[in-house]
Amino acid sequence: MLSASADRLKVQVYADRRSLGEAAASQAAAVMKELLAGGREELVMVFAAAPSQNEFLEALVREEGIDWTRITAFHMDEYIGLPAGAPQSFGSFLTERLFSKVPFAAVHRIDSTNDIGAECARYEALLRAKPIDIVCLGIGENGHIAFNDPPVADFHDPVWVKPVELDDACRRQQVNDGCFPALQDVPTHALTLTIPALMSGKQLFCMVPGRAKREAVRRTLRDPVSPACPATILRRHPSCRLYVDTDSYSEEAHDGRGDPYGVR
Repeated sequence: MLSASADRLKVQVYADRRSLGEAAASQAAAVMKELLAGGREELVMVFAAAPSQNEFLEALVREEGIDWTRITAFHMDEYIGLPAGAPQSFGSFLTERLFSKVPFAAVHRIDSTNDIGAECARYEALLRAKPIDIVCLGIGENGHIAFNDPPVADFHDPVWVKPVELDDACRRQQVNDGCFPALQDVPTHALTLTIPALMSGKQLFCMVPGRAKREAVRRTLRDPVSPACPATILRRHPSCRLYVDTDSYSEEAHDGRGDPYGVR
C-alpha cells in the first residue's frame, strides 16, 4: 500500500478494488467502533450509492463489533422521475447492499416522488438535526461528489439539499457503470446533498477504484480547488481519506521517481 497526500487529503493506493474496499471498510469500522465506545450514544452516517462502493459496502457489513442499532443512515442523492422502488434508484441500491443487511437505528431515504421543494426541506431538516459523523462517498468521472456536477457545484451553497440537472458526462457514466442500458434511459434530474452538507461530516471516507476514474483522481489531486472539479474541495477537509487502486491512480506512482501528481 502506497501512501501520499495532497494538501490535507490523505491518499492510500491499493493493488486492486477488492483490497481497497476491504481496507476502507476496516478503517471506517474502526472509527465507528471507537466513537461508539467513547461514550457516543449514536452516530449519523451518509452513504453513496454507486458500483464504486460495492466492495466497500460488502466488507463493511461483514465487520464484527459494530453496534448498528446506534447508527442512523442517510444517502446522498436520488434520481427524479423514477417510480418508487425502481431498481435503478439509489435508495434501492443501498437497501439491497446495506440497509437491509444490518439493523440500523433509522434509515432516512430521499423520496423524489414527493413534491421536490417539500422533500428538500424535509431531508435537510433531518440532516441538520444532528451533526454528521461520517460520510462514505466516491468521485464521479467528471469530478462530481454526490450529484454536484461542475455546472451546479457550489462550495458555499446556502442549502443542504437541492434539485439539479445532471450533465451529459454524469449521465454517460451511469450507462458505463451498467446502471442503465442507454443514455436516453438515464433521468436528467436528481436531488442531491450539496457540498457544504457533505463537508460538514466530521470524517470522510472516499473510495474511487477503476481505470475510468483515473483522470478524475488526477484532477482531484492536481487541479486548483474549484467547482470546475468539485472533488478538489476534499483537499480542504480536515479529515478525509481517499482510497484508490492502481487503476485509478497512475502506475507512475510506483516507478521510484516520486509521485507524478506532485503530492507529498
